[in-house]
Amino acid sequence: MPRFKSRIKEALVHRHEQGLTRQLKVLENSNGPLLSSEGSYFINFSSNDYLGLANDPELVEAWQNGLSQYGAGSAASPLVTGFSSAHRNLEAQLCEWLGFERAILFSSGFSANQALLFSLLEKDDVLLQDKLNHASLMEAGVLSPATTKRFKHNDVQHLESLLSRSPQSLVVTEGVFSMDGDQAPLEDIASLTNEYDSWLAVDDAHGIGVLGDRGAGSCNAVQITPNILVVTFGKAFGLSGAAILCSSEGGDYLTQFARHHVYSTAMPPSQAFALSHACQMIQTQDWRREKLIELGGIYAEQMKGIQGFVDTKTPIKPFVIGEAQTALSIAEELKRNQIWVTAIRPPTVQAGTARLRITLTANHTQKQVNQLSRSLLQAIELSCALKGEV
Repeated sequence: MPRFKSRIKEALVHRHEQGLTRQLKVLENSNGPLLSSEGSYFINFSSNDYLGLANDPELVEAWQNGLSQYGAGSAASPLVTGFSSAHRNLEAQLCEWLGFERAILFSSGFSANQALLFSLLEKDDVLLQDKLNHASLMEAGVLSPATTKRFKHNDVQHLESLLSRSPQSLVVTEGVFSMDGDQAPLEDIASLTNEYDSWLAVDDAHGIGVLGDRGAGSCNAVQITPNILVVTFGKAFGLSGAAILCSSEGGDYLTQFARHHVYSTAMPPSQAFALSHACQMIQTQDWRREKLIELGGIYAEQMKGIQGFVDTKTPIKPFVIGEAQTALSIAEELKRNQIWVTAIRPPTVQAGTARLRITLTANHTQKQVNQLSRSLLQAIELSCALKGEV
């Protein structure tokens, strides 16, 4: 059998035997609180649309207006003919809101993270990353010419021990971690990077829009300004894309050397126009963040004390099961009660920590959260009974 065909076949068989096979499912209305699959409806607790903007009529209309003004696509990379007034206005708005001199736009958070590390790091550099950083950051770190070291998750003492041996490093952490919903100790990390003459980069994909004054994110919430801030538009913004915020000089550097920016087709100007409107909605519609706090309190009150429940101050509410197959079984039982929750398994999370990744949005109702809690408790009880644990 040819080498590549054999490699593919063996990898797929191995993944299947581990019970870790991933599958695409066609879903309708999945950008709202109710999705449909094969003719059945489910309450959607797997969306990253934390503020409920993805299907908001106001934002939809803004994108339609952008299409009317700018057409469908950008038709070129930013440095050719793909940079419009819509892109410029979005960059300026992000800078004013988040307190930076420059914002460089990208088509996705994945590409922004990789562009940052690939363009900034050289052979003699040291990169220090939180152990639970996103795959885009980990992969870029490994593939970069720098020496990459990982510090224990949110462990400031371990980070300091690494910095003491490698000052003038680049420290990278997320503001909110996507699988645990917990927050980085950004104040302490910022203090350490200053002490050891290092730079701090924060990927705030899951904090922007949700935390901080007017939704300005994790760094704003604790009043620190990192050297580099990455924000993505596929979560609280309800759209897609990303931006790296930095100094004026840093922005000029990325314009010259960030290949993902230089050689990729720019995001459609109509999308940039819609993102500018999303910025306004995020900053002015505080009720969305207030609703998330309210729903989070209801969920916590009903689930506290239950083994596997993890309390967080973000819309990400992991429920840790342990075994991958058990997590799948509980997720399927929830679907039988019209609750759509995704089971997250290795290699996305560490072995033995398979979980349900439950997310709340501003579009959910108290009744729906109550239904989630009841159904989850029933599914856990059933799973324990089948395993003879009760």
